[in-house]
Amino acid sequence: MSVRRFEEKVVVVTGAAQGIGREVAFRAAAEGALLVLVDFSPLVEEVSAEITGLGFPEPLVVLANLEQYAECCKVMDAAVDKYGRIDSLINNVGGTIWVKPYEHYEEAQVEAEIRRSLFPTLWCCHAVLPVMQQQNAGAIVNVSSIATKGLNRVPYAAAKGGVNALTACLAWENGNRGIRVNAVAPGGTDVGERKIPRNTQPMSDDEKVWYQQIVDQTIDSTVMGRYCTPDEQASAILFLASNDASYITGTILPVGGGDQG
Repeated sequence: MSVRRFEEKVVVVTGAAQGIGREVAFRAAAEGALLVLVDFSPLVEEVSAEITGLGFPEPLVVLANLEQYAECCKVMDAAVDKYGRIDSLINNVGGTIWVKPYEHYEEAQVEAEIRRSLFPTLWCCHAVLPVMQQQNAGAIVNVSSIATKGLNRVPYAAAKGGVNALTACLAWENGNRGIRVNAVAPGGTDVGERKIPRNTQPMSDDEKVWYQQIVDQTIDSTVMGRYCTPDEQASAILFLASNDASYITGTILPVGGGDQG
């Protein structure tokens, strides 16, 4: 990377073990960031080692279950203890666990979807705000989803709708304190085979049909007729996290090849 928008900036990336979060971590490192990589899986250690092996500063790695508020506070405390500040927070934890029409969800499954795709962002924002307010500076980028309008993922869509509302409200509350809060809403993104599956149970025949409906809708809804790459999502996320977006806040940016969600 010839651009170094994050030179000596402290960037916290959650969900950094794989997928979009992993790509964001590598791109931010190449642009000079001092990284804090967060995930519940020890695989994030491998990401840190790869980044260090490329000659970039060794990231701080924090293993945490971000569905728990205390764990989110632990992450922010660790970042401040090491670097003294947090310049950007990328909230990337979330993802559909089950795929089916809403009437087929069990009560516990609905609650699990909300815990997975809303609470990590909700709690991390709450935990980082005192740090950024004291600095009178900071950028938060929440990863939402175009699936707030879509098939067979109602609890996940509701959780990401909550992320959108959180983004807008925090932007209003903190705009005069030097803190920008935005979100990227990814469309379908080809991250390859996941090392950490969201659901360890094999799909039933019905679930395979319902999942294919999601794939078909995703491709039909984009004017570009394809899935996105993790790098394309990372570009949008890091733009909003950088000073290139210094006068942008409260925005939900669809990255879906023309699908506005």
